[in-house]
Order: sequence, then structure tokens, then C-alpha cells
Amino acid sequence: MEEQEFRAFLKRGGRSASAASRVIALVREFEGYLESEASAGIDDAGVDSIEAFVDWIETRPGTSAKAHLWALRYYYDYRSNVEVRLVAGILREQRIERTPFPLRGFRGVDPEHVTRLAAVGITSVQQLLDAGQTPSAGDTLSRETGISVEKILELVKLSDLARLPGVKGIRARLYYDAGVDTVEEMAIWDPEDLRAMVAEFAERTGFDEIAPLPLEAKSAVVRARTLPKIVDY
Repeated sequence: MEEQEFRAFLKRGGRSASAASRVIALVREFEGYLESEASAGIDDAGVDSIEAFVDWIETRPGTSAKAHLWALRYYYDYRSNVEVRLVAGILREQRIERTPFPLRGFRGVDPEHVTRLAAVGITSVQQLLDAGQTPSAGDTLSRETGISVEKILELVKLSDLARLPGVKGIRARLYYDAGVDTVEEMAIWDPEDLRAMVAEFAERTGFDEIAPLPLEAKSAVVRARTLPKIVDY
């Protein structure tokens, strides 16, 4: 690693001297791991190397590779290695505990439907996914709330899409309305084709948010291909 050049890159990106030192120290740990465990250099590392390093870090009880992945995102951004940077970001995202996304946060959701679901104890995407994982479960939820099966299914699909990093209230609605309405559907797209299709849809329909950037589309597709299926449609 060319430390001085990397440090200059971090400084240009607004990182403080102390943050840059922390990033460099964490990247050095990965570099040392590669030299001892894989006999490889850091610039030759690929996705498999990142995943193996994460497993190696997290074999120790109570440890997380979150900080290392944070640092490695910066390093592979500096090296313009989009694929490894993207995977490091996805793995880090998986390790961040977040407040459950509320159903009311989706664009275009009927507030009355949100209120009815809250009356049966469902306010977040995870709670809805737990309660509506199968068509029969959706039917039951429809009877309990008086919400149509079609609207329950729409909310379940939006919640399913919201499992993807960066896909929440507005992005989930954009993908859903454009016809990419499940994680499984997302997984079959080529990222560039997806971005182009959604951009065309947004322009044609007047959807008043910009289409996903290329890296966003790639992140969504790559993550969709790794997420387990949890809903039967």
C-alpha cells in the first residue's frame, strides 16, 4: 500500500488525520492477513479474499469486521476497484443494526392502511414480512384488517424490496412501480439495463426523483442475488 498517496486521497475526501490513521491501520491488518494466510497482495485481492477475511475476523467471540469493512471501502475506492468496494460496503451494511423501517415511510401508502395494520401490532417492514410471508398469511391479514389482499401484497413487496441496502421509502416505490417488485425480480437484471429502464420509466411517468446512479443499481442487484428468499408469492 502506498500509504502517503492513500492518506492524501483520504484528506481530499474530507477525512481527518486521526480518521485517516485509523483507516490505514485497519487496511494494514487486511494486508497482513493476505500476506500470511493467502500469500497475496492487497491490490490482487478479490471478493473471495474479503469474505475470507471477514470470516477470519469474526471467528473470535464477540468480534465484528464492520470497522475493517469501513476502511476497506475507502481503500478500494482509492484503487478504483468498484466490485471489491461494493462488496465491502454490502458486508458492512449487513452488520449495522438499524431502526426498523416504518410502513408509513413508503411513498404512496394509504395512511388508513398504516393505521389498520398498527391496530394489529404491525408498524414496520420486518413485522409485515413476518406476518405476510405466504399468500394464506396475506389472506388472514386482509381479513383481520379489512385491507384488500392486493394492497397487503403491495405492502409486502415494498417491504421485501426494503431489505436491499439503500432501497427504502422512495427507491422501493420507484422500483415497484417500474415493475421490479420483488427481490427475486431484481436479482435477474443486469445493473446497467436496470438503471436505464428505471430512468426511462421515471422520465416517462414524471416520477419526481432521480433514477438510481450506476453504483446504486449495481449494489441493489448484487445484494438481491445474495439475499435469502423469505416471501412466497
